[in-house]
Amino acid sequence: MSQHRSRRSITPKSSPRLFNINHIGVTLIASAVIGLGATSAYAEIGPLTQQQRSDEAYKVRKEAAEANRLRKQPSHPSNGDEVRYPTHFNSYSKGLPHDALGVVSPSAYDALIYALKTGLNADFEAIPMGGVSKQRDPQAAYTYFLEGRDPWSLTMAPAPVFASAQQASESIEVLWQALTRDVPFAQYAGNALTQQAAADLSRFSDFRGPKAGGQVTPDTLFRGIAPGELSGPYLSQFLWKSVPFGAMTVAQKYTVPMAGNDHLTNYNEWLAIQNGANPSGMTSFTPDPTPRYLRNNRDLAQYVLRDFNAQAYMNAALIINSFGSGVYADSNPLNSTVTQTREPMWGINHALDLVSRMAVMSQSVAWYQKWLVHRRARPEVFFGRVHNHVTGVATYPINSELLTSPALGLTYSQNATYLLPMATPGGSPLHPSYPAGHATMAGAATTVLKAFFKGSYVIPSPVQASDDGLTLNTYSGPALTIEGELNKLATNISIGRDAAGVHFRSDGDPGLALGEAMAISVLSDLVNTYHEDFSGFTFNKFDGTSITIKKR
Repeated sequence: MSQHRSRRSITPKSSPRLFNINHIGVTLIASAVIGLGATSAYAEIGPLTQQQRSDEAYKVRKEAAEANRLRKQPSHPSNGDEVRYPTHFNSYSKGLPHDALGVVSPSAYDALIYALKTGLNADFEAIPMGGVSKQRDPQAAYTYFLEGRDPWSLTMAPAPVFASAQQASESIEVLWQALTRDVPFAQYAGNALTQQAAADLSRFSDFRGPKAGGQVTPDTLFRGIAPGELSGPYLSQFLWKSVPFGAMTVAQKYTVPMAGNDHLTNYNEWLAIQNGANPSGMTSFTPDPTPRYLRNNRDLAQYVLRDFNAQAYMNAALIINSFGSGVYADSNPLNSTVTQTREPMWGINHALDLVSRMAVMSQSVAWYQKWLVHRRARPEVFFGRVHNHVTGVATYPINSELLTSPALGLTYSQNATYLLPMATPGGSPLHPSYPAGHATMAGAATTVLKAFFKGSYVIPSPVQASDDGLTLNTYSGPALTIEGELNKLATNISIGRDAAGVHFRSDGDPGLALGEAMAISVLSDLVNTYHEDFSGFTFNKFDGTSITIKKR
């Protein structure tokens, strides 16, 4: 018997107590109750008295809080660009006033930093703004939570520096994602643009995406690095399969943009948006009148620009649950009981609860890193620097590997600027880039789903979207597992934000790991609240290593 269980084996209460009718707001005299003909008194039953239960609840909460308080606190290094470049051209400043080069007003940036240091609402309200757009809740960085590690006690490596080869490679990856938005995923192997993109990324000295034989190939292009992510179609089954949604079934067809519907390629419009202006209407979202299954990066970008926080992972849980009882992890304590069944614990409601617990908490974990540590500028800002550098208007320390990419020439031939074509008229949201909030949420949510469900379970009847997105066709390749498709789902959401132009790969992969660490800390607290005999959560992390989370 575990220590956790034995601690709960407190001497039971000595005798039952009469049910106190006053507890439900009704006042009756005892004789009236007896007069009803009752043959026995109602009693509160269970292994603990009310006071014992209260004491035990306090112990559970105190032990979790103490374990987190006594943990050695990490350092939070940044990449140093904010100090290295006094004009802050690689620091987040969207919505503040900028000059004609898109460089932030020094006094406005200083006011932002001052508010972040004090944390006072009045100081945030005093930040000079350049337009009508508002910053996205920077005070979420200060939020406390009662489960898992405190958001400030989780850390991550610094973002790549502006002049690095890594920054150059992943910036060009984002540009290729924009240039290939309309290529169906199923056509990557034979498409000239995706072949050119793979060849171009292969020449970079510090590209950290997946490769085959040391080279980026159309089959590894824009994919993730976790186990299972190179198997099968580009998109996860959980973004295609129909979702059992209560008394109805929802087909995953979405309203997506028309082909070629790009934005922010005009310099004056780009500058106005950096200052916080609303889009002028020079370009606008043009919807396809026919809903479609996600079949290319334009569709995926629209999905991740419009999704709500836990949407993809709640859908995944519902889809997995529809496969039958065999999907639950081997350690699930109700897998083989004789007299008990699932719900409210250890079934789909429990899984959905775990996912929903990750939603806001993961955003606060990301917001601490975004606002109070890194303050990294978005890809649209980086390509503003590229445009001004290549056109000779300004000079920036851009890594030379980027400047020879054919993606730059293709972009200029289409738009007469070197700006990054964005998937939405307003460009990126008004908060810093590193880490990606979507990636942090994806890392946290898929981690709890991997803990709850059997990772080796083979997904039945896999599908893939047709090139026009109108139908789902049968997929007949190697088997796809829950673990692999959850890993793929996390990366699809993360890199889908890159395809929209609002993040870099390095915002995503560390964000996934950050969310994973947060989820593990929450599970480590929650596991001690369960009464059932439970051997612990066992699953594989994104790096492929196995972890087991047991009761204390």
